[in-house]
Amino acid sequence: MEKYDKNNVFAKIIRGELSCRKVHEDENNIAFWSIEPKAPMHILALPKGEYIDYEDFILNASDFEIISLNKFIIEVVKITNLENGYRVITNKGKDSGQSVFHLHFHILSKTVFQYDLDI
Repeated sequence: MEKYDKNNVFAKIIRGELSCRKVHEDENNIAFWSIEPKAPMHILALPKGEYIDYEDFILNASDFEIISLNKFIIEVVKITNLENGYRVITNKGKDSGQSVFHLHFHILSKTVFQYDLDI
């Protein structure tokens, strides 16, 4: 397995070294708007822990972290009023299209929700 790169863009966002448009944040997770949206609504949700991809997360995260992230994604869906339809996607490895090697989930919807959440 690859070694986690502490200088990847998401690690820098988590540490506050790079800015983002946050949708929601808690002690273990963060969600923000994608800067390269693939749908009218495209939010990235990720754990703050150092996990390369889904497999790394499932094999090495605590049960608490796994449950926390899954519940966090649902909170983001509710905050953005996407309950009527959305997709949650993650990629593992270069062959899948993963370009940032910090576990992250894409929350996508064709729903357009007009708001500005800057927390």
